[in-house]
Amino acid sequence: IGESWLSQRWDSFTLNTPNFMSSLPGLSYERLEPDGFLKGDDLVRYFQRYVERFQLPVQSGVPVISVARNGGEDTLFRVKTKIDGQVEKSVMSRSVVIASGSQQAPKIPSISAQIPDRITQLHSATYRNPTSLPPGAIVIVGSGQSGCQIAEDLLAAGRTVYLCTSKVGRVPRRYRGRDILEWWIDMKFLDATYASLADKSISLSAQPQVSGIGRYGHTVSLQQLARQGVVILGRLQGVDGDALVLGEEAASHVHFADAFSSQVKNGVDAYLEQAGIKPPPLEDDPADSPDSQADSVSPLHCLNLRDAKVGTVIWATGFTAEFSWIHLPVLDASGTPAHNRGVSPVRGLYFIGFPWLNSRKSGIIYGIEEDAEFIADAIFELLG
Repeated sequence: IGESWLSQRWDSFTLNTPNFMSSLPGLSYERLEPDGFLKGDDLVRYFQRYVERFQLPVQSGVPVISVARNGGEDTLFRVKTKIDGQVEKSVMSRSVVIASGSQQAPKIPSISAQIPDRITQLHSATYRNPTSLPPGAIVIVGSGQSGCQIAEDLLAAGRTVYLCTSKVGRVPRRYRGRDILEWWIDMKFLDATYASLADKSISLSAQPQVSGIGRYGHTVSLQQLARQGVVILGRLQGVDGDALVLGEEAASHVHFADAFSSQVKNGVDAYLEQAGIKPPPLEDDPADSPDSQADSVSPLHCLNLRDAKVGTVIWATGFTAEFSWIHLPVLDASGTPAHNRGVSPVRGLYFIGFPWLNSRKSGIIYGIEEDAEFIADAIFELLG
């Protein structure tokens, strides 16, 4: 229960959405600040209480090896499972919901093979804490939410951190006295559907930099990380012996995040004006102050790993999906499930828990109730 939260999160990890947005239908959090942020372990315990509260017949530790039609039948699915040391078992069903998500497998670039063998390499999914790493400086590749938050975790332990950046937006954690997500809820921003997007590539954008660490969380920016001691580098382009070859895009990455944050804040202000609401006062947020000259960026275009005493490279490069176990015609040429709001072209097969399954909020707990209700209705219609 909560497997990915147990196996793919570091020790200090917290959710990036406030507590009031992280409840499942029928069981709200108790004795927690609604505008606070749950730690990963607390979320897993909440999931476990949810299963107990509704007596859900969950079977854990059971790997699924295939989902297919049952022979020539077109009304039944056969779900095969296989536990090590045991024989295969099958479950028959008229409907199947794939709730495995689209980010199960860590994605590590092939360039990792060129990193010298003496350097420890791990993915953000297997990072746990600073003390678990060997001595020396750390290079983090990727400046999305995970990369920036792990950088902060390492800084707090006094480690030297180099951050190879990428093009990622940033949002202020709080704006005009409220969490930015509270404004987005009022603005119906999270309700925007995939079908309504004029530019569908928006659905592929990385989640913006932000953190839930602290009483109200906090804003994360490349310039703030630099002030704390992180060396801000360009994109990792190659490896030449002991040296990392770096691009010159770091300044543009800083400017992109600054512009993204400004656009978000302007959107809130426009909403307030249109709604006739007097804008609450602004608050000081140094981490969100623009770095117009990109002074936070290091001039390095080559990092010698030996000279910099680097002992570890952490790949904060995201996840990918693996659906080879679905033996049904529901995947497109790229291996992505085809569906309409989670309803696949194969009668009786459904998907849930995917980003943009229907709307912007589909990829977070806050959006699960709406999507689950739609899928449940579709199943009831199928079963008659």
